[in-house]
Amino acid sequence: MKRTSSLLCGALLALGLAAGSQAATLKMAYDADPVSLDPHEQLSGGTLQLSHMVMDPLVRWTQDLTFEPRLAESWERIDEKTVRFKLREGVKFHSGNQLTTQDVQWTFNRLKSSPDFKAIFEPFDKVNIIDDYTFDLTTKSAYPLVLHSATYIFPMDSKFYSGTDENGEPKDRLVKHAGTYAATHVSGTGPFRVASREQGVRVEFERFADYWDKNSKGNVDKIVFTPIKEAPTRVAALLSGDVDFIAPVPPNDHKRIQGNDKVNLVTLGGTRVITFQLNQQRREEFKDVRVRQAIVHAVNNAGIVKKIMKGFATVAAQQSPAGYLGHKESLKPRFDLKKARQLMKEAGYEKGFSVTMMAPNNRYVNDEKIAQAVASMLAKINIKVDLKTLPKAQYWPEFDARSADIMMIGWHSDTEDSANFSEFLVMCPNEETGKGQYNSGNYCNPKVDELVNRSASETDPAKRKAMLQEVEQILYDDAAFVPLHWQNLAWAAARNVDIAPIVNVQNFPYLGDLVIKE
Repeated sequence: MKRTSSLLCGALLALGLAAGSQAATLKMAYDADPVSLDPHEQLSGGTLQLSHMVMDPLVRWTQDLTFEPRLAESWERIDEKTVRFKLREGVKFHSGNQLTTQDVQWTFNRLKSSPDFKAIFEPFDKVNIIDDYTFDLTTKSAYPLVLHSATYIFPMDSKFYSGTDENGEPKDRLVKHAGTYAATHVSGTGPFRVASREQGVRVEFERFADYWDKNSKGNVDKIVFTPIKEAPTRVAALLSGDVDFIAPVPPNDHKRIQGNDKVNLVTLGGTRVITFQLNQQRREEFKDVRVRQAIVHAVNNAGIVKKIMKGFATVAAQQSPAGYLGHKESLKPRFDLKKARQLMKEAGYEKGFSVTMMAPNNRYVNDEKIAQAVASMLAKINIKVDLKTLPKAQYWPEFDARSADIMMIGWHSDTEDSANFSEFLVMCPNEETGKGQYNSGNYCNPKVDELVNRSASETDPAKRKAMLQEVEQILYDDAAFVPLHWQNLAWAAARNVDIAPIVNVQNFPYLGDLVIKE
């Protein structure tokens, strides 16, 4: 078959066709929809999934964890502090504006001001514009994760976000949970534009006719996104044909889906660690390492994986999963109820105390059941838990406010590197740098901060590995948090919806490349 000319491809895409395949509508159901359209408001899986639909990063991960060019068509290292990127020419935003390096610089500066994203970009200095399509991304010192971080630069339409909205507020205003212009309006370069949105009910996306990637074989021209919180309802919707693609798929339903010849289940090993954090500012008891150790020893995380996760997870004793530089094989799970009770006695809390706990009920796989199980386990060492679970749209403001003594948090490393876990989850909270942004336990160990900061400029892999493994050992000894497991990933779709090539361990399906077969 002869290669179709770029002009003809453009015409086909404008008609809702791609690569010779009949255009199709995808009916999709996740457990929740994104809380905002602002890509910098919250560093979360939902936000990043949305970003890959309506925007494009400079570079992105492949399924085998290498990098592929997207809006940056090439890059080269100029010196130890500088990587030069070349943008694709002719890329349009949904507004019709042309992408230039001005948009990259504007986006980078906004990322540096974002409470959630600034920690990722703390090692970086600035974007130097060479011309409209060439720029240098510079770091403060030698930094080994430049491309890793570039996967989080989704250039925004700086002209679209200039000026003020109908309330006289700046359109680029970045405030969490405030319903800003950027939270409710979006202009990206991505394969889909938002056609309509009713928060918590339905989002409709339509194919962007002027999308730059004419080589994409994706033939989806419309996506109807419906959040379905309850897992059984979500699975039933797939099996009945009401939706074509669902995620996540709870372990309890894997056999049910595998036994149905109309749908496929796709699974991958995951690296998102699920944990509980113990707030040392709210509770004096949690400042005692013996109490924290007692809690870790009281939680049967292997039992949670076996009974609640049905084996579809890996028991964790640290942040870093196997294969990450900081993973330390010698650190093992510590369930030991007898020791837990002894530690409580030694700390002077044999009779226990009462605490509050919060967890989401539609963010992580079986999150509510896991929280209930942990609450029951803590009762065995006389810690009485007042548990409250919330949908994630309501949970995140409570998490940001540190509203409970114990809070659940799951984390996938944004850079596929061990340091990222520590930068967000356990480093001393620092509003200026963004470090510790998701450290609801207010844990703070200067030695941990020192090691993580040193690792950021260490380019010798062996030395960097030693630093990050030392961090994991300190956190283990300190019982800095309660490790549960690394959550595996599962998606399911109708047989004609070919999701296997477009899903990945980051859990950002590249829906622009999805093919629905006739």
